[in-house]
Amino acid sequence: MTLPQIAAVVVAAGRGIRVGGDTPKQYRRVGGQAVLTRTLAALAAHPGVARIQVVIAADAASFYDECLGDLASEARQKLARPVEGGATRQASVRAGLTALARDGDPDLVLVHDAARPFVDDALIDRAIAAAQSHGAAVPGVPVSDTIKVVEPDGRVRETPERESLRAVQTPQAFRFSLLHEAHGRAAAEGLDGFTDDGALAEWAGLPVAVFPGDLRNRKITQAADLVEADRAFSPELLSESGSAPAAQDDAMTLLTRLGTGFDVHAFTEGDHVWLGGVRIPADRGVLAHSDGDVVLHALTDAILGALADGDIGVHFPPSDPRWRGASSDQFLADAVRRVTERGGVIDHLDITVLAEAPRIGAHREAIRSRIAEIAGVPLSAVSIKATTTEKLGFVGRAEGLAAQAAATIRLPEEARA
Repeated sequence: MTLPQIAAVVVAAGRGIRVGGDTPKQYRRVGGQAVLTRTLAALAAHPGVARIQVVIAADAASFYDECLGDLASEARQKLARPVEGGATRQASVRAGLTALARDGDPDLVLVHDAARPFVDDALIDRAIAAAQSHGAAVPGVPVSDTIKVVEPDGRVRETPERESLRAVQTPQAFRFSLLHEAHGRAAAEGLDGFTDDGALAEWAGLPVAVFPGDLRNRKITQAADLVEADRAFSPELLSESGSAPAAQDDAMTLLTRLGTGFDVHAFTEGDHVWLGGVRIPADRGVLAHSDGDVVLHALTDAILGALADGDIGVHFPPSDPRWRGASSDQFLADAVRRVTERGGVIDHLDITVLAEAPRIGAHREAIRSRIAEIAGVPLSAVSIKATTTEKLGFVGRAEGLAAQAAATIRLPEEARA
């Protein structure tokens, strides 16, 4: 199967005057690097993104060159020569699409704001998948505030139901040919006021899907956003993965929730066990319907508990033959998806394995890395420990092994189940 050619247009031609100062916000430094540098590094780090077309203002060449000086050489290799933007965002995106077409149309294109440096691989993955499935898709997060539609005289016309509302972010994702054609049609008709490519696609008659966005994917708009981004990207707070932790924002009204989980499996014949998504050699296996990964099962229940959304048996019943021998990473990934769809974030995952054998010390970091990968969190957000039960109980008698887990997540207040 041929992989799609994916390009990105990064819109960096704006002035960003609301943050104050003479330097546009995309060139202001956070954690020692320009916002645009952070954004380009995040996009370039994704293996699926092959080309990045940046659109800049006519007088911003020196600012842009300074950004490149802080960008890794591997990331610079994905950058096309920047092009000059237009008087509106729509004109700038069209300029970026036209430049991409000169070097051969990609299959998919992501359109991203330069001032969103917190974009990560998980969000880009969802954008690509949505574009492949729907042709036109935008990321959205639940709206936490009550929204009013107001008449010109200030009176309220209506109050939409929040359940049907989403705040739209970038990267927005499209089949390149569809978006390029839509921009051409709009320009031909003299329309140049679309501030969102999803809205332009809707005008062109394209069905536009909304996929789960990420509350961490904030757009830097105000001076306070720069201060918070600078804190988030400060060297002492950067995670082991090199990405920034979620920026804190009281306006989001995110409430912390704690969930716990527990799982146990009896030993049976075999030569390995699965723990935390890692295959560990052992003198016995475990008796289970799926792969019997007590760590991932306990973690899944912990996250579902924090969501008040049942347990693993509700969503993946052992009576269903689809889950016979199934890899448990899909159970944890599904629980994480449920958090994301409610506009939440995972803060920390903590696991304790109870077993006389096998010993997990030599596998600890591999397990942490695999859990972080599945859950889409920094390595520093995953802790795993192991203990025996001092020869007491079924664990002490080496009849089986168990795991207990705790998960802390944050949800918008309105998303609490």
